[in-house]
Amino acid sequence: MGGIAKKGARTVLEKTEQARNEALRRLRRIEGQIRGLQRMVEEGKDCEAILTQLMAARAALDKAGLFIVERHLDDCLRGTGDEQVKERLSRIVELFLRFGVSGVPGERSSGYGDGTDGSDGRDL
Repeated sequence: MGGIAKKGARTVLEKTEQARNEALRRLRRIEGQIRGLQRMVEEGKDCEAILTQLMAARAALDKAGLFIVERHLDDCLRGTGDEQVKERLSRIVELFLRFGVSGVPGERSSGYGDGTDGSDGRDL
């Protein structure tokens, strides 16, 4: 029996390491997108092109966040044996993140506590 427990533990550790590597890969890709955005602003690129890339970076960051939350939920619920509960909870988190991080000004909390988006209103 001890071999089974070790095999199961190794599988869990391997999955955890794989998830960590995947999260880092996604975050590094986003970091590259942000650096590209900085270059675009420095070079005075077209506002529409900058905003398009900004939306792509935001979407990638949202997806990376969802990936990390899903892995955390999986870790927390491991061993419960109820796959239906896992699926429903994962779906709830996905829906929450979709609606909670809409990217539309005024539709989500900015963290400033004053109802603003924290910008000074100036253009790029």
